[in-house]
Amino acid sequence: MRILVTNDDGINAPGLKSLTKIARELSNDIWVVAPETEQSGASHSLTLTEPLRIRKLSSRKYAVRGTPTDCVMLGIHEIVKGAKPDLVLSGVNRGANLGEDVTYSGTIAAAMEGTMLRVPSIALSQVFQFGHPVKWATAEHHGPKVVRKLLKTGWTRDVLVNVNFPDVVHTAVKGIEVCNQGRRNVADLMFDARVDARGVPYYWLGFRREVGEPHPSSDLAVVARGGIAVTPLQLDLTHKRTLNALKKAFA
Repeated sequence: MRILVTNDDGINAPGLKSLTKIARELSNDIWVVAPETEQSGASHSLTLTEPLRIRKLSSRKYAVRGTPTDCVMLGIHEIVKGAKPDLVLSGVNRGANLGEDVTYSGTIAAAMEGTMLRVPSIALSQVFQFGHPVKWATAEHHGPKVVRKLLKTGWTRDVLVNVNFPDVVHTAVKGIEVCNQGRRNVADLMFDARVDARGVPYYWLGFRREVGEPHPSSDLAVVARGGIAVTPLQLDLTHKRTLNALKKAFA
Protein backbone atom coordinates (compact mmCIF):
# COMPACT_ATOMS: atom_id res chain seq x y z
CA MET A 1 0.00 0.00 0.00
CA ARG A 2 1.32 3.41 -1.00
CA ILE A 3 0.54 6.13 1.57
CA LEU A 4 0.77 9.91 1.13
CA VAL A 5 1.31 11.66 4.48
CA THR A 6 0.61 15.37 4.93
CA ASN A 7 -0.55 17.91 7.54
CA ASP A 8 -1.28 21.59 8.17
CA ASP A 9 1.18 22.15 11.05
CA GLY A 10 4.21 22.15 8.78
CA ILE A 11 7.03 19.86 7.70
CA ASN A 12 8.81 20.05 11.08
CA ALA A 13 5.73 19.46 13.24
CA PRO A 14 5.96 16.69 15.87
CA GLY A 15 2.53 15.46 14.79
CA LEU A 16 3.87 14.73 11.32
CA LYS A 17 6.53 12.51 12.88
CA SER A 18 3.80 10.71 14.82
CA LEU A 19 1.74 10.23 11.67
CA THR A 20 4.76 8.87 9.81
CA LYS A 21 5.22 6.32 12.62
CA ILE A 22 1.57 5.32 12.25
CA ALA A 23 1.95 5.01 8.47
CA ARG A 24 5.06 2.82 8.83
CA GLU A 25 3.02 0.37 10.91
CA LEU A 26 0.86 -0.08 7.80
CA SER A 27 3.33 0.05 4.90
CA ASN A 28 6.93 0.62 3.83
CA ASP A 29 5.89 2.78 0.85
CA ILE A 30 5.48 6.16 2.56
CA TRP A 31 5.66 9.58 0.87
CA VAL A 32 5.65 12.75 2.98
CA VAL A 33 4.51 16.00 1.33
CA ALA A 34 3.76 18.76 3.86
CA PRO A 35 3.68 22.57 4.00
CA GLU A 36 6.96 24.39 4.51
CA THR A 37 5.37 26.45 7.31
CA GLU A 38 2.33 26.11 9.55
CA GLN A 39 -0.98 26.41 7.69
CA SER A 40 -3.48 25.99 10.53
CA GLY A 41 -6.85 27.48 9.60
CA ALA A 42 -6.02 27.42 5.89
CA SER A 43 -9.11 25.31 5.23
CA HIS A 44 -9.45 24.15 1.60
CA SER A 45 -7.53 27.08 0.14
CA LEU A 46 -5.28 26.97 -2.93
CA THR A 47 -2.22 29.10 -3.69
CA LEU A 48 -3.14 30.93 -6.89
CA THR A 49 -1.32 34.28 -6.76
CA GLU A 50 2.25 33.06 -6.35
CA PRO A 51 4.27 30.04 -7.51
CA LEU A 52 4.40 26.79 -5.58
CA ARG A 53 7.93 25.77 -4.65
CA ILE A 54 8.98 22.26 -3.63
CA ARG A 55 11.98 21.49 -1.42
CA LYS A 56 13.21 17.90 -1.49
CA LEU A 57 14.41 16.74 1.92
CA SER A 58 14.97 13.07 1.08
CA SER A 59 13.93 10.54 -1.54
CA ARG A 60 10.31 10.49 -0.32
CA LYS A 61 10.00 13.61 1.83
CA TYR A 62 9.12 17.05 0.42
CA ALA A 63 8.23 20.47 1.78
CA VAL A 64 5.88 22.67 -0.25
CA ARG A 65 5.60 26.43 0.09
CA GLY A 66 1.83 26.29 -0.01
CA THR A 67 -1.33 25.04 1.67
CA PRO A 68 -2.27 21.49 2.69
CA THR A 69 -4.51 21.30 -0.38
CA ASP A 70 -1.55 22.33 -2.57
CA CYS A 71 0.52 19.56 -0.95
CA VAL A 72 -2.01 16.84 -1.74
CA MET A 73 -2.51 18.05 -5.31
CA LEU A 74 1.24 18.25 -5.97
CA GLY A 75 1.88 15.01 -4.12
CA ILE A 76 -0.61 12.99 -6.15
CA HIS A 77 -0.10 14.64 -9.54
CA GLU A 78 3.58 15.61 -9.52
CA ILE A 79 5.75 14.31 -6.67
CA VAL A 80 4.70 10.70 -6.12
CA LYS A 81 6.01 8.86 -9.15
CA GLY A 82 4.94 5.58 -10.70
CA ALA A 83 1.56 4.97 -9.10
CA LYS A 84 -1.16 6.92 -7.37
CA PRO A 85 -1.27 6.63 -3.56
CA ASP A 86 -3.72 4.12 -2.11
CA LEU A 87 -4.30 6.23 1.00
CA VAL A 88 -3.91 9.82 2.21
CA LEU A 89 -3.26 10.38 5.92
CA SER A 90 -3.43 13.96 7.21
CA GLY A 91 -2.17 15.04 10.65
CA VAL A 92 -1.56 14.22 13.35
CA ASN A 93 -2.93 17.68 14.06
CA ARG A 94 -1.80 19.46 17.22
CA GLY A 95 -5.24 20.01 18.68
CA ALA A 96 -8.79 18.91 18.10
CA ASN A 97 -10.70 19.02 14.84
CA LEU A 98 -14.17 18.66 16.32
CA GLY A 99 -17.52 20.25 15.64
CA GLU A 100 -17.32 23.37 13.49
CA ASP A 101 -13.50 23.21 13.52
CA VAL A 102 -13.72 20.99 10.45
CA THR A 103 -14.76 23.96 8.30
CA TYR A 104 -11.54 25.85 9.13
CA SER A 105 -9.08 22.98 9.35
CA GLY A 106 -6.27 22.51 6.88
CA THR A 107 -5.90 18.97 8.23
CA ILE A 108 -9.47 18.15 7.20
CA ALA A 109 -9.01 19.98 3.89
CA ALA A 110 -6.02 17.82 2.95
CA ALA A 111 -8.13 14.70 3.47
CA MET A 112 -10.95 16.36 1.55
CA GLU A 113 -8.66 17.02 -1.40
CA GLY A 114 -7.44 13.43 -1.35
CA THR A 115 -11.06 12.29 -1.41
CA MET A 116 -11.82 14.58 -4.34
CA LEU A 117 -8.90 13.01 -6.18
CA ARG A 118 -10.41 9.56 -5.58
CA VAL A 119 -7.94 8.46 -2.89
CA PRO A 120 -9.35 7.18 0.43
CA SER A 121 -8.38 9.78 3.02
CA ILE A 122 -8.28 10.02 6.80
CA ALA A 123 -7.62 13.08 9.00
CA LEU A 124 -6.16 12.45 12.46
CA SER A 125 -5.94 14.91 15.36
CA GLN A 126 -4.65 14.75 18.93
CA VAL A 127 -6.74 16.72 21.42
CA PHE A 128 -4.78 18.62 24.10
CA GLN A 129 -5.14 21.44 26.61
CA PHE A 130 -3.05 24.57 26.25
CA GLY A 131 -0.30 24.70 28.82
CA HIS A 132 -0.04 20.89 28.97
CA PRO A 133 2.14 18.50 26.92
CA VAL A 134 0.54 16.97 23.85
CA LYS A 135 0.03 13.24 24.32
CA TRP A 136 1.37 12.15 20.93
CA ALA A 137 1.86 8.61 22.22
CA THR A 138 -1.92 8.20 22.38
CA ALA A 139 -2.32 8.80 18.65
CA GLU A 140 0.78 6.72 17.87
CA HIS A 141 -0.45 3.77 19.93
CA HIS A 142 -4.06 3.67 18.73
CA GLY A 143 -3.66 5.16 15.25
CA PRO A 144 -2.58 2.00 13.37
CA LYS A 145 -5.45 -0.04 14.83
CA VAL A 146 -8.02 2.62 13.91
CA VAL A 147 -6.71 3.02 10.36
CA ARG A 148 -6.56 -0.75 9.79
CA LYS A 149 -10.16 -1.13 10.96
CA LEU A 150 -11.29 1.70 8.69
CA LEU A 151 -9.51 0.24 5.68
CA LYS A 152 -10.92 -3.21 6.36
CA THR A 153 -14.46 -1.81 6.60
CA GLY A 154 -14.17 0.69 3.74
CA TRP A 155 -16.32 3.71 2.94
CA THR A 156 -17.82 5.40 -0.11
CA ARG A 157 -15.52 7.49 -2.27
CA ASP A 158 -17.24 10.83 -1.61
CA VAL A 159 -16.55 10.51 2.14
CA LEU A 160 -13.48 11.28 4.25
CA VAL A 161 -12.97 10.07 7.81
CA ASN A 162 -12.16 12.39 10.72
CA VAL A 163 -10.43 10.78 13.74
CA ASN A 164 -9.81 12.60 17.04
CA PHE A 165 -7.76 11.08 19.87
CA PRO A 166 -8.65 12.20 23.41
CA ASP A 167 -6.38 14.12 25.77
CA VAL A 168 -5.56 11.08 27.91
CA VAL A 169 -2.63 8.67 28.06
CA HIS A 170 -3.02 5.73 25.71
CA THR A 171 -3.82 3.28 28.51
CA ALA A 172 -6.76 5.44 29.64
CA VAL A 173 -8.55 5.59 26.28
CA LYS A 174 -12.15 4.43 26.68
CA GLY A 175 -12.75 2.73 23.38
CA ILE A 176 -13.46 3.88 19.83
CA GLU A 177 -16.83 5.41 18.99
CA VAL A 178 -18.29 6.24 15.59
CA CYS A 179 -20.16 9.50 16.04
CA ASN A 180 -21.69 12.61 14.50
CA GLN A 181 -19.99 15.95 14.00
CA GLY A 182 -20.94 18.05 17.02
CA ARG A 183 -21.63 21.72 17.59
CA ARG A 184 -20.33 23.94 20.36
CA ASN A 185 -22.66 26.26 22.23
CA VAL A 186 -20.30 29.21 21.98
CA ALA A 187 -17.50 30.18 19.59
CA ASP A 188 -16.67 33.85 20.19
CA LEU A 189 -14.38 35.56 17.72
CA MET A 190 -11.60 37.65 19.29
CA PHE A 191 -9.46 40.42 17.81
CA ASP A 192 -6.32 41.24 19.76
CA ALA A 193 -5.46 44.76 18.55
CA ARG A 194 -1.81 45.83 18.75
CA VAL A 195 0.59 48.41 17.28
CA ASP A 196 3.94 47.52 15.70
CA ALA A 197 7.28 49.34 16.11
CA ARG A 198 6.40 51.70 13.22
CA GLY A 199 3.12 52.70 14.76
CA VAL A 200 0.99 50.65 12.37
CA PRO A 201 -2.00 48.79 13.86
CA TYR A 202 -2.25 45.02 13.44
CA TYR A 203 -4.43 42.25 14.81
CA TRP A 204 -4.20 38.68 16.09
CA LEU A 205 -7.30 36.62 15.35
CA GLY A 206 -8.48 33.99 17.82
CA PHE A 207 -11.47 32.13 19.23
CA ARG A 208 -12.81 31.78 22.74
CA ARG A 209 -14.57 28.43 22.56
CA GLU A 210 -16.83 26.76 25.08
CA VAL A 211 -18.06 23.22 24.56
CA GLY A 212 -21.21 23.61 26.65
CA GLU A 213 -23.25 20.40 26.74
CA PRO A 214 -22.81 18.67 23.37
CA HIS A 215 -25.06 15.85 22.28
CA PRO A 216 -23.80 12.60 23.86
CA SER A 217 -23.37 10.96 20.44
CA SER A 218 -21.26 13.84 19.05
CA ASP A 219 -17.51 13.92 18.50
CA LEU A 220 -17.17 16.59 21.19
CA ALA A 221 -18.82 14.37 23.79
CA VAL A 222 -16.87 11.26 22.80
CA VAL A 223 -13.42 12.81 23.32
CA ALA A 224 -14.61 14.56 26.48
CA ARG A 225 -15.29 11.17 28.04
CA GLY A 226 -11.93 9.78 26.89
CA GLY A 227 -12.92 7.96 23.70
CA ILE A 228 -11.52 8.07 20.18
CA ALA A 229 -14.02 9.83 17.92
CA VAL A 230 -14.42 8.54 14.35
CA THR A 231 -16.66 10.69 12.14
CA PRO A 232 -17.39 10.21 8.43
CA LEU A 233 -17.71 13.55 6.61
CA GLN A 234 -19.25 13.90 3.15
CA LEU A 235 -18.18 16.19 0.31
CA ASP A 236 -21.75 16.89 -0.77
CA LEU A 237 -22.94 19.80 1.41
CA THR A 238 -26.41 19.90 -0.11
CA HIS A 239 -29.21 19.95 2.49
CA LYS A 240 -31.72 17.59 0.95
CA ARG A 241 -34.85 18.66 2.87
CA THR A 242 -34.33 22.33 2.03
CA LEU A 243 -33.52 21.36 -1.56
CA ASN A 244 -36.87 19.62 -1.93
CA ALA A 245 -38.72 22.52 -0.26
CA LEU A 246 -37.09 25.05 -2.58
CA LYS A 247 -37.86 22.93 -5.63
CA LYS A 248 -41.53 23.10 -4.72
CA ALA A 249 -41.36 26.83 -4.04
CA PHE A 250 -39.71 27.61 -7.38
CA ALA A 251 -41.67 25.10 -9.46
